[in-house]
Formats: sequence, structure tokens, C-alpha cells
Amino acid sequence: MIRQQKTHRGAKNSTQHKNSGSMNTKSTERDASRQAANFRRVREAHQTEVAEDYVELIGDLIEQTGEARVVDLASRLGVTNATVNGTIQRLVRDGLVTSEPYRSIFLTADGAKLAAATRERHETVRDFLIALGVDAKTADADAEGIEHHVSKATLSAFRKFLRDNS
Repeated sequence: MIRQQKTHRGAKNSTQHKNSGSMNTKSTERDASRQAANFRRVREAHQTEVAEDYVELIGDLIEQTGEARVVDLASRLGVTNATVNGTIQRLVRDGLVTSEPYRSIFLTADGAKLAAATRERHETVRDFLIALGVDAKTADADAEGIEHHVSKATLSAFRKFLRDNS
């Protein structure tokens, strides 16, 4: 009789394990799907960050020197010329810049709008951090990362704070 109870419990546990395995599979599939969606969103956000950084820097270079060259972008971004060329090709496809081999890179109207918006967002974040007491050098470096992740609502709050406290 004791053996039967053990066998019975073992069978019962085995059945429970099988059922929970089925539930775990569904849960794992949902988790995997959610995780894939999160990673996709992060990759897309990263691509947007890269595009924003490039068009902002291209605009700055054109304003400062009259042109934006691959070698200058690579130097300022700390990447290789090949990396810049690959990104520039994507930006051309996205309609944000124009470029010819061995020529300067120029912003399209859409690229100029994105550059201006990115620059304004950077300045707002930087000025807000400075208003909180962060030194200018640190605020500028921190703003470089924050500017890509701050929501419109938060930016509006930053602007209001800066208006009300200047």
C-alpha cells in the first residue's frame, strides 16, 4: 500500500509537472515575444539616436567649417571612416543627408529639421541640468545621452522650469 501511494503520488506529480510544463511553455513564449519586442524597440531607438547624433554633428560641422567630411565625423565620433560611411549610406536612404564619394556631406531639409530639433533638445536638457547645479561640462556630457530618451512631456516640464526660474 505504501508503494502504491508513492507510485500514485509520483504519477500525480508527473501529471502536475507535465501540466505546469505546458503552462511554462506558454509563459516562456509570451516572455520571449515580449522580450523580442523590447529588444526591437531598443534597436530602433538606437538607430534613431545614431541618426540624431550624426545629423546634429553634420549640422554643427557645416556651421563651424562650411562642410562635413567623413574624416571629421569619424574623428569627432571616435569611430572608423568605414563606420561613418555605412551610417551615411543609411542616412542617404532615409532622406536625411546627401553625399557623393569624396565630397562633403550635406543635410536635406528633413535632416536639417531633425538636427535642429536634436540640438534644441540637447540644449534644453543641458540647461536644465545646469539649473539644478550640475557643472557645465558634466551637464553637456550627460545631456548627450539623456536627450535621446527624454519624452515630450518631460522636455515641456524642463522648458517650463527654465522659463519660471530664469
